[in-house]
Amino acid sequence: MDNIKLTQFSHGAGCGCKISPQILSEILAGSGSSDKFENLLVGHDTKDDAAVIDLDGENSIISTTDFFMPIVDDPLTFGAIAATNAISDIYAIGGEPLMAIAILGWPVNKISSEIASDVIRGGREVCTKAGIPLAGGHSIDSSEPIFGLAVTGKAKTKYIKKNQGAQEGDLIYLTKPIGVGLVTTAEKKGLAKSEDTLKAQRSMLKLNDIGYSLSKLDYVHALTDVTGFGLAGHLKEVCESSSVSASINYASVPKFDFVNSYLEQNCIPGGTKRNWDSYGSMMDLGDQVPWEVIADPQTSGGLLVFIKGDYQKKFEETIRELKYDLSPIGVITSRNSKLIKFT
Repeated sequence: MDNIKLTQFSHGAGCGCKISPQILSEILAGSGSSDKFENLLVGHDTKDDAAVIDLDGENSIISTTDFFMPIVDDPLTFGAIAATNAISDIYAIGGEPLMAIAILGWPVNKISSEIASDVIRGGREVCTKAGIPLAGGHSIDSSEPIFGLAVTGKAKTKYIKKNQGAQEGDLIYLTKPIGVGLVTTAEKKGLAKSEDTLKAQRSMLKLNDIGYSLSKLDYVHALTDVTGFGLAGHLKEVCESSSVSASINYASVPKFDFVNSYLEQNCIPGGTKRNWDSYGSMMDLGDQVPWEVIADPQTSGGLLVFIKGDYQKKFEETIRELKYDLSPIGVITSRNSKLIKFT
């Protein structure tokens, strides 16, 4: 069991195993509506990061769940990344996490229970870091290892930030580099350099708790996190729900320095093409913009932040105090025939 490689037991890695945006839309379209619940502030209609229900006009409860198959071989790290990714959905809507329960699927006849314990321990350590208990959960015997969390959070209703509300002239920021899918695919192929996998893991293990702080800024119009649908996919959702378009300077998008190397080695996750097939027709790419990067599935990716354009200086001063050094990657424009233009 010491030589077990968790990624070899799963057909997909991390958020790269998500159902494609197009198929998900088809599933949700036939699932019915929750419109009759007037105190449901955020449901699945805008494909937001979490659900929000208003309690009393002032306070809201936030609920989310996220789980996936191994993205790394080490069980502690797998559990920690899965937990960080799940808790991110609370931060991405401007909330404060309260508690989590675990979701575990385990091939009990293939991988020892001791390794499953390490996965849960990794998740528990992240919950402790976030200041919440891992208070219980549910497990099943499954053909592939699966781990994640269902997380409950809270927020003042006035501070909830949706993936809706971006306005023309808003500046767009991204808090983590992209390229996780490329390096994790390279790792499965035995092509990844150890220093590259460590860079990606450090990023995936960084909590997006900055979202809770940003939610209190009235000039922040929208928030969302970048996960399995890639940068282009999650930005597309904001543009669709806000009835706007976006112009992105590809050179300004934070990317891991190994991205081009693994592109050249064709380490493209299967989820990348599924993403691009779902929304590529809505994109306007410049000659030098690789769709394989902007559609790359991210696991525990960064936050997309949309701020009122004339607050750039104030915003950047604020996030420097939070230990972030960011520059805009683009701007929100009026609605065009193409949702997003990359230059």
